[in-house]
Amino acid sequence: MNILIHGLNYAPEPTGTGKYTAEMAQWLAARGHRVEVVCGLPHYPQWSLDPDYADGRARVEQRDGVRVLRAPHFVPSADALTAGARIRLETSFTLSSLRYWLGRFFGRRPDVVIAVMPPMQDAVWPLLYRWLRRTPWVLHVQDLQVDAALRLNMLKVGRLGRVLYWVEGFLLRHATRVSTITEAMRARIVEKGAARERTWLFPNWSDIATITPGARDNPWRRSLGLADDAVLVLYAGNMGEKQGLDAVLAVAADCRDDPHLQFVMVGAGAALPRLRQRAAELGLPNLRFLPVQPLERLGEMLAAGDIHLVVQKRDAADLVMPSKLTNILAAGRACVATADPGTALHDVVVSGGAGLAVAPGDHAALTAAVRQLAGDAARRDACGLRARAHAERHLDRDRILGEFEQNLISLCKRGGK
Repeated sequence: MNILIHGLNYAPEPTGTGKYTAEMAQWLAARGHRVEVVCGLPHYPQWSLDPDYADGRARVEQRDGVRVLRAPHFVPSADALTAGARIRLETSFTLSSLRYWLGRFFGRRPDVVIAVMPPMQDAVWPLLYRWLRRTPWVLHVQDLQVDAALRLNMLKVGRLGRVLYWVEGFLLRHATRVSTITEAMRARIVEKGAARERTWLFPNWSDIATITPGARDNPWRRSLGLADDAVLVLYAGNMGEKQGLDAVLAVAADCRDDPHLQFVMVGAGAALPRLRQRAAELGLPNLRFLPVQPLERLGEMLAAGDIHLVVQKRDAADLVMPSKLTNILAAGRACVATADPGTALHDVVVSGGAGLAVAPGDHAALTAAVRQLAGDAARRDACGLRARAHAERHLDRDRILGEFEQNLISLCKRGGK
């Protein structure tokens, strides 16, 4: 197949949507398909341009068998991530990426186009291309961006909110197919008007051959200077507002009387400056922040954590699925999640036996769960074994991407019908 992927985020971004889009593109290219990607400049999760792209220029690259066409765009700073700034970012990418779409409206067309959302505007050119060239397109939904923004009060329910909500529904209804990462998100997409028979489940994955259970005592852990009997409580991932990461600070404050409990937060994001300031105000000797770690150290970092935190606000439930969870499960580590019963996150963590879940916003319950696991090494080990078993059953990258590939082939054979 000749596949064109359109998405703002792409490698070398180490986390989030860009990570999964790049792995999908590289996997499909390795299978012999011709894959091109129209994307932006790497800037996430630190909200500044990657140093290798600091000149902000458009460029065309060959990366892991994929032809990558990068369009320049506005990047807001982490401390200025308002709804308006995000819309400006997304609009600037939409307009800038037109340079790569114009020729396709008249030249050889791809067999299928994949648009990755968020941002929502990534669907604009694929939809127009479908209308003009009859090329089937798949809208892959990683986050229900508008719902999350409205629920988390990042966007007010006013005229703009209603317009964005309508546009999102229009795009979902007019995509040839819509894929998404959980059944709960799929149900919400159907509620928004997409026909269920035109939806696919396409969950996020882990490279379970590379991310495997490893030794707890490893160079990454030793670099922290922790005592042998210390219990490391680790949060590693995006530090945005939808995660509700003040909960981690609250738990660290509750546990400051126990020198064996040590907390580390690894990552970057819009909320990081505020979290650092709040941690300094609380005076937390048991908490430290680290930047995003190199990919080659990911396995060691995951193995070093005795308890992994998977934190998100209640209002984000089933609108997003924390991408960090797949690697925690593959690494065979126990976790504590903030999730209500009936949500996809709760089902994976509790029903799968990978850890404990507490109600979002209940800091006392989160502290109690952390203390409970911290005091029971045998239970942590048992959770880790079940976590790895879940990953092997449900998160294998080759199986998930293989099913998606077959869906794409079938779609192309049917002429996008």
